[in-house]
Amino acid sequence: MHTKHVNGTQPTGNIISELGHRWSDGGDSLDAICRYALMPAGKLFRPMLMVESALAVGGTIAHVLPAAVGSEYGHTASLIHDDIIDCDELRRGRPSVFSRYGIEDAIVAGDALIFHLFLCLAECRRAGAPAERVVRALEIAATAGLDMCRGQHLESEITKNSIRDRDRYLRMVDLKSAALFRSACQCGVVLGGGLEASVRSMGGYGTGLGVAFQIIDDLFAFTDDGSVTGKHPASDVRNRRLTLPLILVYESADPVAVRLLDDAFSGELGDQEALAAATKAVERTGVLDICRKVALEHITAAKDELLLLPDTPSRDRLGQLADDAVERVR
Repeated sequence: MHTKHVNGTQPTGNIISELGHRWSDGGDSLDAICRYALMPAGKLFRPMLMVESALAVGGTIAHVLPAAVGSEYGHTASLIHDDIIDCDELRRGRPSVFSRYGIEDAIVAGDALIFHLFLCLAECRRAGAPAERVVRALEIAATAGLDMCRGQHLESEITKNSIRDRDRYLRMVDLKSAALFRSACQCGVVLGGGLEASVRSMGGYGTGLGVAFQIIDDLFAFTDDGSVTGKHPASDVRNRRLTLPLILVYESADPVAVRLLDDAFSGELGDQEALAAATKAVERTGVLDICRKVALEHITAAKDELLLLPDTPSRDRLGQLADDAVERVR
């Protein structure tokens, strides 16, 4: 995903360059662990959202680039901690941070990246963004961090108590998964000098995009063998995560499908057997198509929010990023 602007610059290239030169690559130092987590870069959805949101309201890349890099730090920190919680030993097709460096160093690296996120936001002032904009962006980013923590806690509650409720799931995703999308868009608008009305509309856009993004991620467990996502597809089933397709299987009340899913969650099957049982349940009930429809509904709502922005190439690119979220292959 290499978005190119009319003046010839490529924000993705700027972001990747910044990610690369900010961390040393020596041995097992903290910097090296953080660099391992960050590089090679992933989809860079959140940094791109921040840059394009700023440009959409008349801002400049220079004022927002440090914060865009920081948004990738926050996202990567959440992945490091998620992998520890879920005992996932693979991330992007290679050992996860805790699997390579140990749990203690992984926790510290995740924490370090979170603090660097805020340093990057503060750096925007030196890059030329007015101080009051930086303070407002810091408030938005901190709120997103708290939302993510609340979402993680809610996910644990759903898992522990086997809560098969679609609305509760969507609330969890709104908090845990959509928070950084929402924050990236709103911080971009603020640092770009946009009005509060644009901050609100881009919050709605980021939320819809983030929810749809996570729903599509939920489907990869049943459509990918791990070669595309770089994660073990049995992770959700192994951890008894009630993702949207599995909740919809229970809602279907199909006795055969429900029994297959109960077997998958029983803990009596190996990872591959459990995943196979869950996949049969999902295929039998046809819930993947329903999930895609729900994701598209959220994307449509997100793109409707963009209509409140000026008609610019950046607004068009934000619309394309929304489409990419549901059409992506990784």
